[in-house]
Amino acid sequence: MLQKTTRLTLVDQVIIQIEAMIESGVWPLGTKIPPEPDLVHDLNVSRNTLREGIKALCHAGVLVTKQGDGTYVSSSSTLGAAIQRRVQKSGLLDTLEVRNALEQEAAKLSAERRTDEDLAKIRFYQQECQTLYNQHDLERYVDADMKLHQTIVESTGNRMLIDLYEHITEAIQDSITVILKKQVSDNLPLDKHDQLVEAIFAQDPDAAAKQVQQFIKEVRHFIEQEDL
Repeated sequence: MLQKTTRLTLVDQVIIQIEAMIESGVWPLGTKIPPEPDLVHDLNVSRNTLREGIKALCHAGVLVTKQGDGTYVSSSSTLGAAIQRRVQKSGLLDTLEVRNALEQEAAKLSAERRTDEDLAKIRFYQQECQTLYNQHDLERYVDADMKLHQTIVESTGNRMLIDLYEHITEAIQDSITVILKKQVSDNLPLDKHDQLVEAIFAQDPDAAAKQVQQFIKEVRHFIEQEDL
């Protein structure tokens, strides 16, 4: 529930409360937020104060106002919006380097911390990737690949790492698609998840990180060779 603000809290408090509704999932991505009169009443602020707060969140990329329709949630957080704006200006190599840093650490932490339940989820998406690889289904393979890596990141239990990775998943997924489309002739390139998953299963953080490093090295070589 939205809480009424005090006299000492104005635009910043409005922003904080709206962000809280979004980040908690009460107003999911793509949701149309309540109309202005309802928010003015619920927050106990003036229309001008509310409008300033919404304007700030629109500028940050968290909300987007559609003329004659209403205001919608366009990002799950100000951090996510900022990262997404930066990602849009980045090339494949920049994205790959960030992916390398995050996924190496995630692989190490997953190997150290994963539970049996985590491992079962990781195994599930590993099998999905293998099945779709065998079916030469590029689009669904990329989706399963992304879910596998997200599951590995989630198994670390590091909330900040999970949030950061979540905010760049679209860029990573786009980069994977671009690279695979360039590589594909009749078949998808060899699926290389098995050794990474086995290292996580064996709870060997160094081996897990090494697998990520080797994979990223090969992808980087391909990008440079093809001048993508």
